[in-house]
Amino acid sequence: MTIETTKETLGFESEVNQLLHLVINSMYSNREIFLRELISNSADAADKLRFAALTDDGLFEGDTELKITVDFSEKLKTITVRDNGIGMSREEAVEHLGTIAKSGTKEFFGSLSGDAQQDSQLIGQFGVGFYAAYIVADKVVVTSRRAGRSEDEGVRWESDGQGEFTVESVKRKKRGTEVVLHLKDDAAEFANGYRLRDVVKRYSDHIATQIEMPKEGEGETGYEAVNTATALWTRNKKDISDDEYKAFYKHIAHDFEDPASWIHTKSEGKLEYTTVFFIPSRAPFDLFDRQARHGVKLYVQRVFIMDDADQLLPNYLRFVRGIVDSNDLPLNVSREILQHNKAIDSIRAGSIKKILSAIEAIAKGDEYGAFWKNFGRVLKEGVVEDPSNQKQLVKLLRFVTTISEGDDAEVSIEDYVDRMIEGQESIYYLTAETLPTARHSPHLEVFREKNIEVLLLCDPVDEWVTTHLSDFEGKPLKSILHGELDLPGGKPKEDAEDVDEDKSEDHEELVGRIKNVLGDTVKDVRSTARLTTSPACLVSDDTDMSANLERILKASGQELPDSKRILEVNPTHPLVKHMDLESEESKFANWAHILFEQALLAEGGKLDDPAAFVNRMNDMLLKIS
Repeated sequence: MTIETTKETLGFESEVNQLLHLVINSMYSNREIFLRELISNSADAADKLRFAALTDDGLFEGDTELKITVDFSEKLKTITVRDNGIGMSREEAVEHLGTIAKSGTKEFFGSLSGDAQQDSQLIGQFGVGFYAAYIVADKVVVTSRRAGRSEDEGVRWESDGQGEFTVESVKRKKRGTEVVLHLKDDAAEFANGYRLRDVVKRYSDHIATQIEMPKEGEGETGYEAVNTATALWTRNKKDISDDEYKAFYKHIAHDFEDPASWIHTKSEGKLEYTTVFFIPSRAPFDLFDRQARHGVKLYVQRVFIMDDADQLLPNYLRFVRGIVDSNDLPLNVSREILQHNKAIDSIRAGSIKKILSAIEAIAKGDEYGAFWKNFGRVLKEGVVEDPSNQKQLVKLLRFVTTISEGDDAEVSIEDYVDRMIEGQESIYYLTAETLPTARHSPHLEVFREKNIEVLLLCDPVDEWVTTHLSDFEGKPLKSILHGELDLPGGKPKEDAEDVDEDKSEDHEELVGRIKNVLGDTVKDVRSTARLTTSPACLVSDDTDMSANLERILKASGQELPDSKRILEVNPTHPLVKHMDLESEESKFANWAHILFEQALLAEGGKLDDPAAFVNRMNDMLLKIS
């Protein structure tokens, strides 16, 4: 076979250039993580070879002892990380080292602030992987050969990280990958055996693949293992330190920060499996991308099978990172098999229970506020997606209410029920596009007068949550935007001077006049006792879609028929009283339209004809003046 020796110069994709710029300029405070990232990549390559060799042991090429070697030269100022894992072909080197194949990349870069310290944490969330080499190196040379390929099919990749890289085919006898870092002058400290051993022990001791370095001591030759090379999850929990758990999390999550908490369990009996799950300290950058892959790795009898096994946890727990190691699954398990496997179903159910119990434990402490801020929105999805755990999930939800202090003062639904007033049978809620819109909604007026607490729901997912959560412990959830109200204590008292029992027929006449003017614009018009200071509001029938949900669906591109709302008017309001006395039909018509349009704006809706509204308002103001 003829080797293709052509040397190509190619450009990094724009996202890689951005990431390299951030890595080089933002990571000086945490430079030593470059070695953790490179060793982690080598360990992944070893795992992938073990899995591929299950169906083709020829990929081992007679060398089944997988290992990672860390070497250095103080004289040349270089560090070398090599492995005998799966390796890369020329095409894979270009793809893996020249592009970023991550969903949400554009959103990630859009979230950066320009503050180096803050952005360095976000970069950690994103996971820089191989590019961490440029924290300490001004040139990186990668030589690799894919397992099972001929010696002529090696590849050499080289770049100074300044926008371009070269790639050429080379002869390479051994499979696997070698990464040579040519250190910057201010990073020469890392070309030292003691310094590198310290970093390996601190960040990579848990790696199941053996890591070796040159022996220390005068006259010593050869290499020796510098890590325990035992999968962390196979050890007894009492023998694992917190620092080891944290290091393991950073390895599997490629995160720079410590996890908020973790759960390590071993199940024995009908099924034997081990799980280690971590809850991150902050939300991953792609948390709200429901198509993003999960962060759980699957092992079978300590053999790595696949990354991001989404069958192991539901979508609403996609922020959890960790591993599952089963003794009961076949080594040739595929994603298709996982979808129809009773053992996986049992592992999934057990894992969900463990994670929710761990979150319940966090909820008992002060740190739950930070957890909820990070992950609350996706946890709400579980109420819809996971009916079997809905009761447990609902107790973990937190809500802003009409009596909670501040926008971040959120309470549990249990707290709400404990505060319900005498005679209150329902849990009342209001959905809106924003919290200010909810707080200033005219629908809340009678609830404030009666001191009845209302949940204020402003996340788009809340609309779906309320359609799947009919009650809590026998207390029905009721939207204050739907139907007529039957509040405890009857209707609110009205000022004597504002009420004339003999005027009830006049109210009916007023309602009829408004209805005649608005016509098909509304479904109905009626007087109401739910308002105390506003002239009107819009409500929906019990069976109708809420206006907020309609807005959300239309914004997502769905075509919906226009729904009609019910206009409720407050007959005691001065504006409504003024209308009642208006005999000129053209003026009355303007007031009726203004009443409807104000009610629509008050709930965050949009006018079909804003200019007509402005003209009507100007016309009426001029006549008043």
